[in-house]
Amino acid sequence: MSNSQWTSKQMTNQTDRIAIVTGANSGIGLETARELVFKGATVIMACRDASRAETAAEDIREQKPSGTVEVMTLDLANLSSIKTFNKEFRSQYDRLDLLVNNAGVMMPPASKTADGFELQFGTNHLGHFALTGQLLDILLKTPNSRVVNVASAAHRMGSIDFDDLQWEKRPYKEMASYGQSKLANLLFTFELQRRLESSGNKTIAVAVHPGWTGTNLQRNTLFFRIMNPVFAMKPWQGALPTLYAATADAPKGGEYYGPGGFYEMRGYPKQVDSTPESKDEETARRLWTISQELTGVSFDFAPTA
Repeated sequence: MSNSQWTSKQMTNQTDRIAIVTGANSGIGLETARELVFKGATVIMACRDASRAETAAEDIREQKPSGTVEVMTLDLANLSSIKTFNKEFRSQYDRLDLLVNNAGVMMPPASKTADGFELQFGTNHLGHFALTGQLLDILLKTPNSRVVNVASAAHRMGSIDFDDLQWEKRPYKEMASYGQSKLANLLFTFELQRRLESSGNKTIAVAVHPGWTGTNLQRNTLFFRIMNPVFAMKPWQGALPTLYAATADAPKGGEYYGPGGFYEMRGYPKQVDSTPESKDEETARRLWTISQELTGVSFDFAPTA
């Protein structure tokens, strides 16, 4: 279990660590990137909108942190963009200590990715699945590396419908689709950890959720626009579970962290539980196989020298 009052002030020095944070130009991703840079890390802000990300990066640089921040374009709703990002990252770096799969879309109107996937499932799950698979060999050869997947309490409202993953046969429901994509994040995290362990690798995969945090993610939903000012935590608070999972000594592979307060909506990071469906190994294996087929990305767990 975590420290009951853990904040970023307790973060250890991150000098010499290389981190990728997806969706780092606003909200929880931006706070995650900022805190890592201030602790000395080199952070690649992997964002769809490079100009917005560059503005955010410049804001961090002006505060004279001890680490460095760089922007690379990454559109998780486009498999060819993920490939291009992978090439660009490799041209500059030969290690990766931390991959924070943070970016996401939340309850947009029915829409598709560049590759024809339903937008939420395609971005939140398949995009990060493809990215992680392509960066896996660099993670495996970097000592003490971690993958942190940002899920959501909304996974409790999700189920994986293997007959209609892309919402082509039934009426599209924003919330149910979002829940499916976030349940997929957890299934992916736990299955990734099992495969890392069984192949003898030391890299770990940890999942987190930010509780009720007010971010741009909720701009599509009137309920959140009204309620966030009253109830939501600030992004820096919502980023704490991510930062804890990414940097603290306590987290182990396959664990799940979120806020420790009322209904996990707010509070300091602690280890939390997820639904039985999120831990179903048969569902996880089936999702893994389908995700490899859909993205064309397979994972090679052979430890590299």
